Amino acid sequence: MKYLLDTHAWVWWNMRPQNLSRKVAKLIENEGEYEELLLSAISPWEFCKLLEKGKIGISCNPEKWIDGALKMPKLRLVQLTPMIAYRSTALPRPFHDDPADQIIVATAREEKATILTKDNRILDYPHVRCLW
Repeated sequence: MKYLLDTHAWVWWNMRPQNLSRKVAKLIENEGEYEELLLSAISPWEFCKLLEKGKIGISCNPEKWIDGALKMPKLRLVQLTPMIAYRSTALPRPFHDDPADQIIVATAREEKATILTKDNRILDYPHVRCLW
């Protein structure tokens, strides 16, 4: 099975793993439980926007942090392809208008992956599988 990390799940795993649910933390820890972990290309951008806005802070160079955070076992960064970009704008209704969440959901649908998220707006969306 494939799992796509929502941005906060990726950041928390690398900064504050105690913020993850026990189920998600255990899943990520046990590499044998999944085929691969996915991360949308939009997530590093979202992380950088959180830094820019002062919503999170780190004590090292952001480029080094991102490089290290992308070295999770079995992690594959999913590029923002033209098809995912289009499909993010054509999701079955209802879905909210956050472009990053739209891209994450479209990426999960394209990859047939379950999203690891705490975001209720994604958890409540009936057209994607989620776990928290």
